Amino acid sequence: MNSLYKRFSFPALALLFSFPASASTDLTITGLSGSLEDNVDAYIQGIPEDEYSTSLRFREQLENEIKSALKALGHYQPTFTYDVKEGKNSELTVTVDAGPQTRIARSNIDIRGMAKDDIDFIALVRNSGMGLGEPLNHGKYEALKSALSSLALRKGYFDAKFEKSVMEVAPSRSEAFILISFDSGIRYNFGETVFTGSQIDEDRLQSLIPYDEDEPYLASKLGEFNQRLSNVGWFSSIFVGGDVSKLEDNEIPVRVSLAPQVRNQIETGIGFSTDTGPRLKFNWKKPWINSAGHSLSVKTEISAVQPKIEATYKIPLDDVLNDYYQIVGGLSYTDNHDTVSTQLTLGLERHWLLKHGWKRIASLRWLTEDYKQGNNEKGVLNMLIPGVTYSKTRARGGAMPTWADKHLISVEYADPALGSDTRIARFRGRSAWIRSAGENHRGLLRLDGGAVVADRIEDVPPSMRFFIGGDNSLRGYGYETIAPRDNDNKLRGGQYMLTSSVEYQYRVYGDWWGALFYDYGSAWIDSPDWKSGAGVGVRWASPVGPIRFDVAWGLDRPSDDRIQLHFTLGPEL
Repeated sequence: MNSLYKRFSFPALALLFSFPASASTDLTITGLSGSLEDNVDAYIQGIPEDEYSTSLRFREQLENEIKSALKALGHYQPTFTYDVKEGKNSELTVTVDAGPQTRIARSNIDIRGMAKDDIDFIALVRNSGMGLGEPLNHGKYEALKSALSSLALRKGYFDAKFEKSVMEVAPSRSEAFILISFDSGIRYNFGETVFTGSQIDEDRLQSLIPYDEDEPYLASKLGEFNQRLSNVGWFSSIFVGGDVSKLEDNEIPVRVSLAPQVRNQIETGIGFSTDTGPRLKFNWKKPWINSAGHSLSVKTEISAVQPKIEATYKIPLDDVLNDYYQIVGGLSYTDNHDTVSTQLTLGLERHWLLKHGWKRIASLRWLTEDYKQGNNEKGVLNMLIPGVTYSKTRARGGAMPTWADKHLISVEYADPALGSDTRIARFRGRSAWIRSAGENHRGLLRLDGGAVVADRIEDVPPSMRFFIGGDNSLRGYGYETIAPRDNDNKLRGGQYMLTSSVEYQYRVYGDWWGALFYDYGSAWIDSPDWKSGAGVGVRWASPVGPIRFDVAWGLDRPSDDRIQLHFTLGPEL
């Protein structure tokens, strides 16, 4: 048998005079295990250790605590034997026989009212542990009563009440009798939703309501409503609640109190990755411009490799969260390895949320790119590019999810008949999966592929060619250093690209993980030259997001230049 062990002693004190050490008592409780041992331990922790002794008074106090602990788990007839050793350091050993387990001999749990046929109430009673023949547990009895009341409130049974709740015990027969009569009354429906304090037109807000009037009440719907109001970014404070003081005609009105978000928001930040080096960010946002909920966002990023500024003007439609137009524009400069490029873009996007969680974006963008690629290619291309993108992201488990997947498919096309200087079609597909086994094992798999269909690579601007290598592509190689090269050994970029990555992670301690990975891929024009990299890494689920540090070996690089360090702050997918 396992045992509980407690000890308390006073050390000798010495200031100007010396005193003899105070007596102490070692307490050992044996004979119990499992939940009985744990519950007794919890109860006797309420007794200060300086009160431990071998006296009859202390034994009586100890017995009362142990009896209470065992009674809560259905043992009403315990017996005790004591072994006492007196002395300067006394010892008290208590052997406990918990006695017979009390079981439920009669269980009458009656749900009345509209909840009588509610599957959630039926499942709650079935899984309560209060059925016939079950071992008696006072905690489960109280938990069932609490759960019935809580479930009634969550599902709109606001008149619910206990008509009777009785637990009787016959200790001599080790039998218990449970009688619960719970009348749920009627289930209320959602009534009118009333908004106050909003600076946005009410028809905009109505599209955020996740329930219909006269639909049965469900508290989780109000939580979803609150989250939707938060996601649009228009408000600084949000309160959503059913007004139980105005229950009428089987309906509960919903009160929504809002306060406008500030008109201007400024955000600054510093980032770093081994791909692009240090980055300085400066973002300006107007969460709402007018009562229709239009918004403006300007993002600026300064880095040695690719400084850029992007602006987005958003125009919500009927479903303000998922159905909207965006006017986008940006200016960026790239100076990376053998690519020097200035890009100016202006476009219009239409966003939809489709069934099964897929998002669709139809876009039309104007691209002007002034570039120099290697020693021999330079020029200015003007292109009008229609395109469509489908994407879907699912995740569970916070910033470093335990389960997630992300998929993207996009197609863009440019043609002289549409006003472009060249004819090309560009295809891109990406997928990534995260899966976990238990609490300590994670796996990540990534696939990324693309193709540009054009008569010549020279007809494709550098921003639409493929270069791979780096933190999120092929580790063990420099950022975008893998691509076909010209006769002067300068990067040209590829018309085709395919990369893959497989990674295993193990939780070492707390939020710290170790990782093993292998990456494989190529970017090419005529035929692929496959490269591979492998390595080890550290992952930290920090308060500001996942931080990754990798030591990677480019297995197809020269032996004296194979090691590459990668450091990244940001999502894994």
